[in-house]
Amino acid sequence: MNIGFISFRFAGTDGVSLEVAKWATLLEAMGHTCYYFAGQCDRPAERSLVVPAAFYQAPEMLARHQALFSRPTRTPEETAWVQQWRVHFHAQLHAFVRVFNLDLIIPQNVLAIPLNIPLALAIADLIAETGIPTIAQHHDLTWERKRFLVNGVGDYLSAAFPPDLPSIQHVVINSLAQRQLAWRRGLNALLIPNVMDFATPPPAPDAFAANVRRDLGLADDELLILQPTRVISRKGIEQAIELVVRLGRKARLVISHASGDEGDAYARRLRQYADLLGAPVLFAGDIIGDERGLLPDGRSRYSLADVYPHADFVTYPSLIEGFGNAFLEAIYFRKPLLVQRYDVYAADIGPKGFQVVEFDEYITDETVTAVNHLLDNPAQVAQMAEHNYHIALQHYSYQTLQRLLQELVYTLMH
Repeated sequence: MNIGFISFRFAGTDGVSLEVAKWATLLEAMGHTCYYFAGQCDRPAERSLVVPAAFYQAPEMLARHQALFSRPTRTPEETAWVQQWRVHFHAQLHAFVRVFNLDLIIPQNVLAIPLNIPLALAIADLIAETGIPTIAQHHDLTWERKRFLVNGVGDYLSAAFPPDLPSIQHVVINSLAQRQLAWRRGLNALLIPNVMDFATPPPAPDAFAANVRRDLGLADDELLILQPTRVISRKGIEQAIELVVRLGRKARLVISHASGDEGDAYARRLRQYADLLGAPVLFAGDIIGDERGLLPDGRSRYSLADVYPHADFVTYPSLIEGFGNAFLEAIYFRKPLLVQRYDVYAADIGPKGFQVVEFDEYITDETVTAVNHLLDNPAQVAQMAEHNYHIALQHYSYQTLQRLLQELVYTLMH
């Protein structure tokens, strides 16, 4: 079949783009062909329709979004604006289906988080008009974010976030969203968690990655504590900074990614906090990127996969996550890690039996002692890492996803 993915963007290392790449890999292995509709897209151009206004950070979309979520009403002019862009996206989406002769579409998060309202309304129109089989995957639902509570678009949120249409199979990535979707909207959703290719272990570091520690400015006797996330407030990076100080060791916290499109206010806050505590922190977003290569000044630019093997410990103190890609990455690279028991971890991931250092809300003396114990006992770390890897292989592998996708596509198309 011809399958069309639709979202704001398919580019970079955000969770949606990463998971779509995995879905597409497995769907194409099953014999299907995948196409892409987005505002930003790094997928093959001959299989993509790029509509810049679909990206939620497009200037006009961003300005209107901020206005619509700043007060409990909207103006007639704002209503007209939504309808004007709804018509525009409607035409582009119908062209996407027609040009690529699509049999099935997979909207990715665009019917869940209201960052581009006219685009979501147009997708709902397309589905209602054509009855095209649809898998709507939802990573971040409207009610999960405080900033969406005050708005002048409640009618649009009810209509399209997500829409209730007979040809849609809703998919969520955690059981909390599954229950909330049933309770709030009366919609049944299939649970498909995020995955990694655990059946294929990571390759050994090659010559290109041999100088990662040196290029990060670490001394030979300095521990590399890796925070493998973007610099955004819900990642709780203050906790990782505090941990590094309280370990009482020669150690440096390396934060892998920059703020991205969410502004730099939180990064400034972290720099001030690190200075206050005297914490050695490196913001490494300039030399760690989506892919390895060379920077304009000739220095090496490393992928996150190049850095993981050199990490002595991984911190993941997130306050909110739809699932937890960085958690799976740390398990994949067999690293010990610290996890704050965010809601989805507590409900879905932790009960699987992973062996990690857990904490709730703040770092305690017991937390610091547990991390130091692991740093002093590499044999125990190796044993824990192997245990964690096998649990992930059972629950979060490509094989798990492939089985679920096969069942889902067959059910939807018959």
